[in-house]
Amino acid sequence: MLITDIKRVIEQVSREKGINIEVLISTIKEAVESAAKKKLGTRADIEVHYEEKSGEVEVFQFKEVVLEVNDPDIELTLKDGQQYDPACEIGDSLGIKVDTSEFGRIAAQSAKQVIIQKMKEAERNAVYENFIHKKGEIINGIVQRIDRGNIIVNLGQAEAVLTSREQMPRESYRRGDRIRAYILDVLEEARGSQVILSRTHPEFVAKLFATEVPEIAEGIVTIRGTAREAGVRSKIAVSSTDSDVDPVGACVGMKGNRVQSIVQELRGEKVDIVPWNPDVAKFVCNALAPAEIARVIIDEDNRSMEVIVPDDFLSIAIGKNGQNVRLACRLTGWHLEVMSEDEYSSELKQGYDSLMSIPGVSLALAEKLFKGGFSSFKDVSLANPGDLISVTDLSESDVEALVLRAKKMLEADHTSQVEDGDSEVQENEPEARENEVGQGAPLHDDQASEIVQDSSEDTLSAEKKSSEVQGEVPGKDLELGE
Repeated sequence: MLITDIKRVIEQVSREKGINIEVLISTIKEAVESAAKKKLGTRADIEVHYEEKSGEVEVFQFKEVVLEVNDPDIELTLKDGQQYDPACEIGDSLGIKVDTSEFGRIAAQSAKQVIIQKMKEAERNAVYENFIHKKGEIINGIVQRIDRGNIIVNLGQAEAVLTSREQMPRESYRRGDRIRAYILDVLEEARGSQVILSRTHPEFVAKLFATEVPEIAEGIVTIRGTAREAGVRSKIAVSSTDSDVDPVGACVGMKGNRVQSIVQELRGEKVDIVPWNPDVAKFVCNALAPAEIARVIIDEDNRSMEVIVPDDFLSIAIGKNGQNVRLACRLTGWHLEVMSEDEYSSELKQGYDSLMSIPGVSLALAEKLFKGGFSSFKDVSLANPGDLISVTDLSESDVEALVLRAKKMLEADHTSQVEDGDSEVQENEPEARENEVGQGAPLHDDQASEIVQDSSEDTLSAEKKSSEVQGEVPGKDLELGE
């Protein structure tokens, strides 16, 4: 036959390339059939048989027994047919065994090309089928070569690529180095299937913990989320289904051996293990550790929070180049704005001053507006009357008057800026009033008799405040302990 010891070759290729034996046999049969037709003609009726036990390939050409031959490629006379089968009759189809050694060089070359083509297709399909179900897992390999910054990794049955963008900063490899990576994707392309690796993906850290921490594999400890800036710092949130198992302690390990093993794999990248909490405010506080948190103001509709920290902890909460708060945002899924207590007090005073500059607005009414998410006369001027009614309990007519006065102040403020040529917003000095409106009818406020306090004092606090845009739906203000 064309290939000696074909059975051994098929088994070896199947083992090395991960290609199914049946696919290889089909490829061989197709290649031999192509070679036979090169020799016997394209109209020849060819069948190729493979004997699995012996590894022998047999080729048969089928011809119909006729009285008179019109097409020798597919017909033969009764006399010729009886040489192969004495019992044959007119109309029978005889399978005549073909001597493959007579195929010649051209036919053999054709068979070789078919085998190469089919082998590539089979190998491409095998790579996809063998690795698509491993997507999202960690795999080990050996660096085979480096091509234009991309690392080609030998996985045994296939090659994978670790692109430059998926490599960690300041990490270098040489040929023959062992490498551990996360299977980011498996692509099925015309030129061949490709396994894409990553060492920068946040899930790489999560999978490393799943490998090192038995409690995660057992389902006792659950990874709730990960956030990462590869090569610098990661945060991972964990919880436990067993009250007797500390999820953070399980991940750290005895004397820190588990987390240290992961840090070594990440080439010294710092890893913060954060206890997850169903209370989102407490979860955010945990995510911003080691900073202490004084207060959290939540805007649930916009998934944003203002986080107030003691002045000494502002830089710690924000982190170097904003890294700590940035990772906390990704981990929790909330937009976080961190400010010091001094900054918050200043913002609080400015808000109250701006609201009380509206004629007829008392301290009590300003507090209601501020709690409702309106922190300036501009917010009030752009507000929906229904929202103002819901937070102030004023009548519809009083709310209309309030909005009208706020709009007049906004127009006057714009006019003043144009006349002065000043680009900075000039706010009117607040006038403390109780029930006096000044311009127009008074605004009725049942709580207007409350004592007016200096808004710069720390005793002024808002329980609800929107942190980003005017007219936002109010959130919650939580006083947090340790």
